[in-house]
Amino acid sequence: MSDRMSYKALIARFHSLLALLLMVLAFGILAEGFFSWDNLWTVMRQISVNTCVSVGMTLVILTGGIDLSVGSILALSGAIMAGLLKHGTELESLNLYVGYGVPAAIMIGFLVGGSLGLFNGIMVTRFRVPPFIATLAMLTIARGLTKLYTGGEAITGLGETFVSIGSGRLLGIPSQVWIAAGIIVAAMILLRKTRFGRYVYAVGGNEEAARFSGLPVKRVKRTAYIISGTLAAVGGMIVTSRLNSATPIAGEGLELDSIAAVVIGGTSLSGGRGSVLGTVLGALIIGVLNSGLVIMGVDPFWQQVIKGFVILLAVVVDKLHSRE
Repeated sequence: MSDRMSYKALIARFHSLLALLLMVLAFGILAEGFFSWDNLWTVMRQISVNTCVSVGMTLVILTGGIDLSVGSILALSGAIMAGLLKHGTELESLNLYVGYGVPAAIMIGFLVGGSLGLFNGIMVTRFRVPPFIATLAMLTIARGLTKLYTGGEAITGLGETFVSIGSGRLLGIPSQVWIAAGIIVAAMILLRKTRFGRYVYAVGGNEEAARFSGLPVKRVKRTAYIISGTLAAVGGMIVTSRLNSATPIAGEGLELDSIAAVVIGGTSLSGGRGSVLGTVLGALIIGVLNSGLVIMGVDPFWQQVIKGFVILLAVVVDKLHSRE
């Protein structure tokens, strides 16, 4: 009996890794050209943005919340970075024009993302708005602000320095992969080695017990949303620099991909259980799935159907695991 339980526990712990290995093996056999360096780097570039956003989503879901606004925050932050670089700020009343360098534009974009995340956190903690409703509202608000800011048109021609962030290479590895790797390491240290990380798991595991224990539950939740918004802005920086363009539709559907990566990676939607490494595996599974289906020439509509079933399967596995 104990051997059977240990076997089931082992499968439950490494099911994401096993799924990834089986998927890679299957596409390696069925999709010609899947095992190539070009495709490898294509997959890594494609998942870098989702990985950055999904790490922030992991923190939010670990506290028992959810963030549907990440795609819209990504678009607005990226548009503001692009707008500041391209047009600067004109103060007509003072007859003054303010130009921005790349670092300043990026920091303002990050500040916008973090501020919107803080707004989400305040709505959830102070006004007790359900996370689903609060972030769904922000999804609409931020998307609308993006269209107002851009006038519904793309902002292009952002300069070589900014473009190199998303398209450059360091030691032969795309720069955006380095950015994602840095965020992964920082988040793992944050969750595993800091007091805040312990509080995140405690709040998600049992919020009432955490509150009675004197933990700053509201502050932990707000911080998780701030980090989520900021990392969405990081994703906005990568997308905008890679395309050399900020578009009003950037990041559409990204909230679903990020939630899928978190859930497929084994993080419980109920909170309190999961890891950043699992989320990375989830993002890899989605990236490999997308790449393999494209190479095989599967119709894009069927790709959505297949991805939906994969997400559903991950949720079912999570629920079955929670009952044990």
